[in-house]
Amino acid sequence: MARPRVSLNHVIIYVRDVPAALRFYRDKLGFRVIESMKGYARLRSFGGGATIALHVSKGGPAPPESRQVVLYFETRDLDRVCRDLAQKGVRFDQVPERMPWGWEHAYLQDPDGHPISLYWAGRKRFQKTMSMKG
Repeated sequence: MARPRVSLNHVIIYVRDVPAALRFYRDKLGFRVIESMKGYARLRSFGGGATIALHVSKGGPAPPESRQVVLYFETRDLDRVCRDLAQKGVRFDQVPERMPWGWEHAYLQDPDGHPISLYWAGRKRFQKTMSMKG
């Protein structure tokens, strides 16, 4: 049986305030705007083909209250990117730190409280990170 061949196209992030989220993702994280209109914006990451869409959340608070999704953005220059973001007023929940599985991670939140990890995995990205011992 043939395996499905799919790839990530985009992720929709539901937000309370699209202009505030746009300032964060465009001006601080460096995403490029593809289109923007009232209640919606679509952006492309600097070095990749995937996009994110910012969509106003209708009828109440944005979904991050559930914390079911964490956004991961990879950057080779993690320390520099984090220093630049700190200078722009971004607060970190965790500054860059080597994790037990060997990746460098920093944790922060967007204006709506969506958890974000900025990380660098390098060659380890597509390798098994830890063995499970039974």
